[in-house]
Amino acid sequence: MAAEPHESRSVPDLLIDLLREIRELVSTESRLVRAEISDKVRQVEMGGGSIAAGAICLLVALITLTGALVSAVAHIGDMGAGWAALIVGVVIALIGVALLAKGRSDLKPGNLMPKRSAHELREDTRLAKEQTR
Repeated sequence: MAAEPHESRSVPDLLIDLLREIRELVSTESRLVRAEISDKVRQVEMGGGSIAAGAICLLVALITLTGALVSAVAHIGDMGAGWAALIVGVVIALIGVALLAKGRSDLKPGNLMPKRSAHELREDTRLAKEQTR
């Protein structure tokens, strides 16, 4: 009877293979973690950009609304440029609020967790435990 190739391997050979496979697994997982963290850094940058854009819009809205209020008070009863500026200011303020809300949502800690990597690591741990039984 011919023995199967993997049955004739020595314990040191098996240990060497195990260590090599563990090293490859750790290397692959670390690359995955780095890629996911890079994605999260980009998400933080985008969230920060949305917050900055929202803040700028709100500043413009404040200036516009102030001008509209001054113009509206100066022309009470006249539906002129003041009301138009007031409407534009409100629209800009709504856009700013929406951008700030989006940025805030993007920066929530739960959205920044490397979920894929954590799932893969749990799965690899489970598989490793099954292999050692």
